[in-house]
Amino acid sequence: MSTFSEDEVARLAGLARIALTPSEVERLADELGVIADSVAKVSEVATPEVPATSHPIPLTNVMREDKVVPTLDRDEVLASAPADEDGKFLVPQILGEE
Repeated sequence: MSTFSEDEVARLAGLARIALTPSEVERLADELGVIADSVAKVSEVATPEVPATSHPIPLTNVMREDKVVPTLDRDEVLASAPADEDGKFLVPQILGEE
């Protein structure tokens, strides 16, 4: 069983600048021990014969072929816009930049 001492947890909390009460340090030491034990169990069965997976179900990317198609006419699109300037949409300024 992998154990984390309360001193280790308190030291790490100090490095991370996290204020912990003595009861929190004790609880976290126990919880980190359980997590470390679980990781150790997984490491026991994760042998080179077991393929690494990122997802339990195989995923494939569905791709379509890129096709060049006619685009919309800029003037036609801008005619629908509330405002335009220099061939672009004109939107209200929101960041206060010049």
